[in-house]
Amino acid sequence: MPLKLSLKPGEKFVLNGAVVENGDRRATLVLQNKASVLREKDIMQEHEVDTPAKRIYFPVMMMYLSSTSQDGLYDEFVLRMTEFMNAVGSSDVMAECVSVSREVMAGEFYKALLRCRKLIQYEAKLLAGPDEA
Repeated sequence: MPLKLSLKPGEKFVLNGAVVENGDRRATLVLQNKASVLREKDIMQEHEVDTPAKRIYFPVMMMYLSSTSQDGLYDEFVLRMTEFMNAVGSSDVMAECVSVSREVMAGEFYKALLRCRKLIQYEAKLLAGPDEA
């Protein structure tokens, strides 16, 4: 199934590890085959990895964008997910963690990234305190 990307002027995205930037006009791209694609808003830089949930997201993102198997990234993911799960008290969040882990083990990294976003949102609410949640 083709993937249609509608890009804003100057918007960047990663396509199979290559950073691509749109020109000065809106553009639409249609990818006809499977490819690893991440929009600029979904790309996390290493210096942004400053919370436990983001420490889970980052290695999953790197596995998704990598064309080769990198055991170090998987090991980092397992370590960070284990730490996170040991600290989580919510059964709903724990179920989300289990789903992320299953998707990573199945090589479904993009799906895992979407679930990681939910973990980041949960964490942000928790860190904001009871008045903000």
